[in-house]
Amino acid sequence: MAGTVLIVDDVSTNRLVLKAKLARSCYDTLQAGDGETALRLARTERPQLVLLDMMLPDLDGVEVCRRLRADPETRDIPIIMVTAREDADSRLRALRAGADDFLTKPADELMLLARMRNLLRARQTEAELGARVPADAGFAEPAAAFEGAVSAGRVALVARDRGAAIAWRNALATHMRQDFELLSPSEALNAREGAAPELFVIDADVERPGGGLQLMSELRARAATRHAALCIVLDAGVRDTGITALDQGAHELLPRDFEPRETALRLATQLRRKRRGDRLRDALHDELRLAVIDPLTELHNRRHAVQQLARIAGHARRAGQRYALMLLDLDRFKQVNDRCGHVAGDAVLVEVARRLRDGLRPSDLLARIGGEEFLVAMPGIDLGAARLAAERLRRTVEARPVTLPGAAGQVRVTLSVGLVIEDGTDGQDGISGIDRADRALRAAKSEGRNQVTVGLSAA
Repeated sequence: MAGTVLIVDDVSTNRLVLKAKLARSCYDTLQAGDGETALRLARTERPQLVLLDMMLPDLDGVEVCRRLRADPETRDIPIIMVTAREDADSRLRALRAGADDFLTKPADELMLLARMRNLLRARQTEAELGARVPADAGFAEPAAAFEGAVSAGRVALVARDRGAAIAWRNALATHMRQDFELLSPSEALNAREGAAPELFVIDADVERPGGGLQLMSELRARAATRHAALCIVLDAGVRDTGITALDQGAHELLPRDFEPRETALRLATQLRRKRRGDRLRDALHDELRLAVIDPLTELHNRRHAVQQLARIAGHARRAGQRYALMLLDLDRFKQVNDRCGHVAGDAVLVEVARRLRDGLRPSDLLARIGGEEFLVAMPGIDLGAARLAAERLRRTVEARPVTLPGAAGQVRVTLSVGLVIEDGTDGQDGISGIDRADRALRAAKSEGRNQVTVGLSAA
């Protein structure tokens, strides 16, 4: 099935009609004739979407909406209010309570389905992002304050002409504390990453019929604006254009003669969603980064180093090239921890990592793979150049003492290095090269430390 939809209406005929319409598009349905039943089913069955009538025998539909949004178990379920009421006050109350959309009975079937697809797609995208972010990453937040002001951001208005854009800005500025920018389509497309508007309000027919929809598609294809909220302004009665816009990725449809208060609420909802998506993506990026980065030194960790080494070995094998592989170990590092404490030891590791990083090429791989052990892989290099590089790293670390935090003074640090030259032909994606470099490192240690020892290679 396409998903489960909870239909809430006190008239059984209305529920059956909606059920039949949704069944044609392969939606499963649940039904509730009152607000309390709706709240119970929403919590126990967790439908993908709720179609909610405004007038119910026990609870007002707006109150049901408010309670759904206040419950952590149900607050993320998309809600479409479907009601016979057409007054502006009802729409405002519903949107302030957290409704995602508001349709008037009898709801146009094709538009209803398009709105549902749009909301379900957005919710699925957010759920997939949220599923990849750990539960302790700071997203167990209270229910959104749908009525509260949204912090200032950049909103772009792309209208048919400047006069229309100014009229939009003047109408919205009274109800929204945002920085409105009047942009042409070319200016919108030239937005720079990190400095692009968060939300675009676009005339469906800017420059030419359908030009706004094409502009929307172009914005979604650009890195700077791919995650921006996109709202399309339509003439009355152009249902098919609205459906197409929703299916192409518009987040909201606005009538050309929009009511400013309602539109401000709709745009504020889109800004909140956009910012939540940004936070989820940032949290996911941080988690992915932590999966491959050593948190102390900010070098790659062992897991990532092994994966990258396999890539380097594979490229060397295919290109008939060689690469240098080094294991570097701090000499007598345990004495630093024993004499000065682990805080001092951490400071030494951080400083050594910085010196090693500064002494390597951007194409080289540097990782911390153990307590005081580092790995370096240098693609496309012969033994002579690799030995010089290893000696340079050893001397850089030895050259000056490391200043310890507080009043702990300074400590002299040296490195032992095991070096091998590989060509990737051993068929083990560089792992056996690590073993050979480790044997060379042990030889450097046994021969007096603070030196580079070249080991036997597969090359």
